[in-house]
Amino acid sequence: MDTLPDNRTRVMEDNHSYYVSRLYGPSEPRSRELWVDVAEANRSQVKIHTILSNTHRQASRVVLSFDFPFYGHPLRQITIATGGFIFMGDVIHRMLTATQYVAPLMANFNPGYSDNSTVVYFDNGTVFVVQWDHVYLQGWEDKGSFTFQAALHRDGRIVFGYKEIPMSVPEISSSQHPVKTGLSDAFMILNPSPDVPESRRRSIFEYHRIELDPSKVTSMSA
Repeated sequence: MDTLPDNRTRVMEDNHSYYVSRLYGPSEPRSRELWVDVAEANRSQVKIHTILSNTHRQASRVVLSFDFPFYGHPLRQITIATGGFIFMGDVIHRMLTATQYVAPLMANFNPGYSDNSTVVYFDNGTVFVVQWDHVYLQGWEDKGSFTFQAALHRDGRIVFGYKEIPMSVPEISSSQHPVKTGLSDAFMILNPSPDVPESRRRSIFEYHRIELDPSKVTSMSA
């Protein structure tokens, strides 16, 4: 997603322990090829999440039609959040933004601000796409709407697509909500509680994170 001065685009590649990331800029044809046009998809495979499209700081569990390998672990259920990310963990807790996420653009989005804002998902058996469509940042509504998506492919590939990014992502405030672009996974351990022996306390340990350069997130990039 790095545009050169002469309008050519450099494809940036970074090798991580579990994934290889490639960034495509606005002038790179691959960026448009990777974008999934949900509006042109089979209507029976597209669902507008009514609750998420009309609220702020909410998340909802969705069942996939296939097993998606995330860090090598097959997942059949994921949790879509209004804040521009997918939570991949099994147990819902108050710190969803901390780890175990797929985040094309995690930020303080409020789909409930506008009737034109929707959170849509699409599943055709080989790819599951979540699209945050014309969503606005809470308190920054005058900056304009954002449209972006995350595609989970059955073979394990994860594609982030950005159609409309009206402002520089590094300028987005993280004071009310984390701002992240990338992946994270963790494991959970149940420990006996010292105060209540019959209960258990969950400890979450993050073991890997990929942080993508937010300055490369621009309109028509991937």
